[in-house]
Amino acid sequence: MKNNPYSATVQNGQAIALSAIPVINYPDFYQYVGLLLEKPNCHCVNYYLYPQDANTLKSICAIADDKTGLIEIFSYELKGENPQLEALTAKFYCMHVFEREIWENWGVIFLNHPWLKPIRFPFDRHNPGMKVNDYPFYKIKTQEMHEVGVGPIHAGVIEPGHFRFLCHGEMVYHLEIQLGWQHRGVESLYLEKNSQLQRHILSECIAGDTAVGHNLTFARATEALLPKINSQSLEAERCIALEWERIAMHIFDLSNLCTGAAYQLGNSVFGALRTPIINFFQSWCGNRFAKSLIRTNGSHYPLTAALREKMWGILQDWEWKFDEIAHHTFNLSSVQNRFDDIGKLTQKQVHLIGAVGVAARMANLSRDIRQSHPTELYKTAAYEPVLEANGDVFARFFMRRLEIKKSITLIRKWLSDGSLWVETSPKPLREQKPVFSPSSLSVSLTEAWRGEICHCAITNEQGELAHYKVKDPSLHNWTALALSLRNLEISDFPINNKSYNLSYCGHDL
Repeated sequence: MKNNPYSATVQNGQAIALSAIPVINYPDFYQYVGLLLEKPNCHCVNYYLYPQDANTLKSICAIADDKTGLIEIFSYELKGENPQLEALTAKFYCMHVFEREIWENWGVIFLNHPWLKPIRFPFDRHNPGMKVNDYPFYKIKTQEMHEVGVGPIHAGVIEPGHFRFLCHGEMVYHLEIQLGWQHRGVESLYLEKNSQLQRHILSECIAGDTAVGHNLTFARATEALLPKINSQSLEAERCIALEWERIAMHIFDLSNLCTGAAYQLGNSVFGALRTPIINFFQSWCGNRFAKSLIRTNGSHYPLTAALREKMWGILQDWEWKFDEIAHHTFNLSSVQNRFDDIGKLTQKQVHLIGAVGVAARMANLSRDIRQSHPTELYKTAAYEPVLEANGDVFARFFMRRLEIKKSITLIRKWLSDGSLWVETSPKPLREQKPVFSPSSLSVSLTEAWRGEICHCAITNEQGELAHYKVKDPSLHNWTALALSLRNLEISDFPINNKSYNLSYCGHDL
């Protein structure tokens, strides 16, 4: 851990005393965070305010260096009503969602912010008079264009979100996505719930399709504040579960995209191939979405020799079927013609907006926590991210095929390594109210199937959770979806939307 007068430095999954984080003035914060963001290998993983006392708001800004594997923590304090700060977004657009959330939650006015609009409409927002129906959509004043509104209630069984298209005929000039229609108060519930069990159940429900990703991120964030438990088998189980979830969701997306291209065979076969993957989670922990699998400092459901043998057998029977339908689908001219050059973004665009996960790597931006900030078995896996250059629907489609193959390789490697399974993974922390390291901050990053997840935990002097912050990858990537529809026909929206498969509930915490 390296400290300087302006920031403190930690690694992924590491805790630091709050007193070790320098509190600097905002002009210095603006300057030094800006210097880091100018580097192509640095990006902001979280930036938020929390109440330090009745009169003071304190900031935490975490900038990850993908080259060194370190995370630099900056902080400043604010007092008074409706303070005004110079917006970092004016120079670094990737900061727009963070500053918009701070403005919405705390009333901080960011001067020269180009897009200072609500992003969530939380129940405890600073200005309760700001209503979701009064959202200030971007408009173009002309009689030659028309608006098309979709949602927030959709024909399909999906979650609520409103899409406003500005069109000239069939051509989309601008898409604005308005979220914030549902709230469960996730972050405040972390503080209200007293036991780790309650918090794990909460983590599994942040985004139901990412139960392993979010629950594992929570486990790592809180384990950093507890005495360390060393268990290679537990590390292996967690990494295998994360890759297994990646396979399950990527195969679902392949099926869904085939539906968008009206390719029924691909939809049916990819859909059928998802079943044995999620059914194995049922055999492993009693839930097809892996709820109850991840727990603090241990597991109630160790990956026994019998389960490892069953998992190996599933992959043996599964992979050749996947390869056959994937080869046929990705070489099908009708699929290629429908996906090629649709919803295209450049590497510069995804870097500017701070995209993560598939939405970054599909345009040749190498951003993957498994490589840049690895934990557990990823430290020795020497993982090389899958990259595509074209940035279109076909690139996002094809990447899922390649990532599935990478996940299978990793899982087989870990299953066959006998040294990982010498001991059974320990039982988890007793399901009672834990006492964490007092007055500390921990930062936890996970490369889930959708992209980078970040959880930050802050404790008080009594070792209780005082603040908890969650960031789902969708927070960054909804902007990518909006940008990639420009100058396309509105009929291209469904397949473009499916190619990202972003989370509404992961955004509306």
